[in-house]
Amino acid sequence: MLLDGMSDKRGGALVVRGELGIGKTALLQGVRPSPDTLVLAISGVEPEKELDFAALHRLCAPVLPGVNRLPAPQRHALEATFGTGTEGHPDRLLVGLAALGLLSEAAAERPLLCVIDDAQWLDQATAHTLAFVARRVHNEPIVLVFAVREPNDRSELTGLPELRLEGLAEEDARKLLSVRFPSPFDGPVRDCVVSEAQGNPLALPELSRTADVAGGFTSPGTGARPSPLEADLRKQLAGLPRNTRIRDRSSVADGLHR
Repeated sequence: MLLDGMSDKRGGALVVRGELGIGKTALLQGVRPSPDTLVLAISGVEPEKELDFAALHRLCAPVLPGVNRLPAPQRHALEATFGTGTEGHPDRLLVGLAALGLLSEAAAERPLLCVIDDAQWLDQATAHTLAFVARRVHNEPIVLVFAVREPNDRSELTGLPELRLEGLAEEDARKLLSVRFPSPFDGPVRDCVVSEAQGNPLALPELSRTADVAGGFTSPGTGARPSPLEADLRKQLAGLPRNTRIRDRSSVADGLHR
């Protein structure tokens, strides 16, 4: 276990991958480090994806006072990156070393866990820097855990240890559905909801909310704001050829009315 190794001055990294709603955030929230562990946690923010080092600044903000203990070249690079120094354009290698040094300084006092959710929205400069750090913490009491939505083009994290989350088994999906929606659907509707969700824990309740007790979908255009999952599915559906979109919608509706 990565967390167990921190007490022996050993660290590492893990990239948790999976589709929207598969349980990545819930898994990160369930991580329970020792009480003396310092936890730095951020989530990628899509509007900041084009701002170099924006996410790195949020992650490092609580430990920035340690910048004064870094070697001068690294300190100057990090200060220039965060707009607190007068140096010119910072060297990327020095920024990576500075970030590693800053986190190492913080970990010298107590173990350090960095949790980065929604890593698909990290700006590229931060992703490169944190991947650089993640490959160099084996002898430090530092663990970095990333959660990345699939599919994505987050190639900066390639090569780091991975955990891929898969959907629930059919039996477990039915149990979850019965807990979340104790009033039973009729058999064909329940079967179709389980089939369409493909084991996705978030898709199960989302699809169930759209299915009424008579075995159909609620009418569109009710004014309700779509959930993040529904919005994402609609976005993906919009990118399909028109004939495919019509066929997909019909197959779902027909399945729920069978």
